[in-house]
Amino acid sequence: MTTELLYETRGDVGWITFNRPQARNALTFAMYEGLAEICIRVGKTREVKALVVTGAGDKAFAAGTDIAQFKSFEGGEDGIGYERKMDRILDAIERCTVPTIAAIAGFCTGGGAAIAAVCDLRLAAASAQFGFPISRTLGNCLSMSNYARLAALIGPQRVKEMIFLAKLMDAPTALAAGLVSEVVPDMAALHVRAEEVARTVAGHAPLTLQVTKEALRRLQARIADESIDDLIRLAYGSADFREGMAAFLEKRAPKWTGA
Repeated sequence: MTTELLYETRGDVGWITFNRPQARNALTFAMYEGLAEICIRVGKTREVKALVVTGAGDKAFAAGTDIAQFKSFEGGEDGIGYERKMDRILDAIERCTVPTIAAIAGFCTGGGAAIAAVCDLRLAAASAQFGFPISRTLGNCLSMSNYARLAALIGPQRVKEMIFLAKLMDAPTALAAGLVSEVVPDMAALHVRAEEVARTVAGHAPLTLQVTKEALRRLQARIADESIDDLIRLAYGSADFREGMAAFLEKRAPKWTGA
């Protein structure tokens, strides 16, 4: 297990921590794979009865995929490969047979927001900010599964506002939208409440929870049963995506051309 992804058990509850606070817990491919592996293993072994996913420090849950992971991309097929990888990772989290709880403080964006969205429950500190500011930063897109998942959580119109305006949703707005179920004052309170919620669900009938999770996953999967490879290829294969990456790394505003 990499030191950038921590896992510990506290009785019946497992805690997964993204441990790159110096980089706002930006996610590497190894971290994504490690998270999926834990969820798959726990689903088989039932070594714990609930999982909490959180970020180290109070600045971020996870501020998306580390941009360095995109440096080797040469065209649209790389984007399709990336979204396939992300769908596989997120599917493993979503299919975990034990309840998953995202404890969110600070930035929860991009891939971090996608992870939070596939968790069963989301709790937030007052500092939480949730979103996909890709229309302002990289100029890429989401997979159909992620669009469907977000639309199911907060509705199509809010998804459009989130993407079109590249505006992060603060904790009170996320609570009003139903994206998170509770907001607490700070990181300390967040961990206490996450532990309480995890222990509550860990004490409930496991098959009831498992069946409910899977039934809702199947319902959502029917909505997402539409290929948008042509659209992913368009976004990731564009000059705008290459410009977005360059601008991000050079810490300047991108110059979009729509090509």
